[in-house]
Amino acid sequence: MISTLRLGGVSEGRHASLNLGDHVEDHPRLVAENRRLLRAAALLPAEPYWLKQVHGVTVADLDLPQASLLADASITKEVGRVCAVLTADCLPIALAAQSGEAVAAVHAGWRGLAAGVIEAAVGALGLPGEQLQAWLGPAIGPEHFEVGAEVRAAFVAHDGAAEAAFAPNSGGRFMADLATLARQRLGRLGVRRIFGGGECTYTDSRRFFSHRRDGLTGRQATLIWRETVENR
Repeated sequence: MISTLRLGGVSEGRHASLNLGDHVEDHPRLVAENRRLLRAAALLPAEPYWLKQVHGVTVADLDLPQASLLADASITKEVGRVCAVLTADCLPIALAAQSGEAVAAVHAGWRGLAAGVIEAAVGALGLPGEQLQAWLGPAIGPEHFEVGAEVRAAFVAHDGAAEAAFAPNSGGRFMADLATLARQRLGRLGVRRIFGGGECTYTDSRRFFSHRRDGLTGRQATLIWRETVENR
């Protein structure tokens, strides 16, 4: 499993430099070269399955023939297939069976979290939460993620405990903690081994792209795949 930084690529300007998103007005040739550089540097076993993310709850099963990539999560139980999600403030989540038999990558912005993208991904893996572990990648932190009352209401209606992830601010709105919301939902599914969640994309402009901070910008990637024992 790896999560990229914005460093080490060939894109320029707002997309400098390792932009991996092909939907953010960067030159296709530069994006292709950045993806080639990533594959070589990370020794990826294959080209990642790049999803067309829409802030929904659809999970792509990469083991099915002609799986649709119009999804916000992907799963695989096969060796050598690379699950990937692109983010620039939304929360990337990598899931893995503790046995190593299955992995998943999840794109979790507030809409996907509220709609149940984590639950959909865990359900698609077909394993009890107690047999899974999760890693939360870099995302916008609670000091900078301002949302309206309707966002808070969407989460609290599902679980009153979500109220703890929202702090009122002086403008009558709320500062939301995506990592806490994700941990709550993972915990309710029985996932106890949860790591990461401490890096803020908004505050670290040198290492991370941030849509809230910069508007038009690039995307970093979080990728996870299975390897054979010999390759670990």
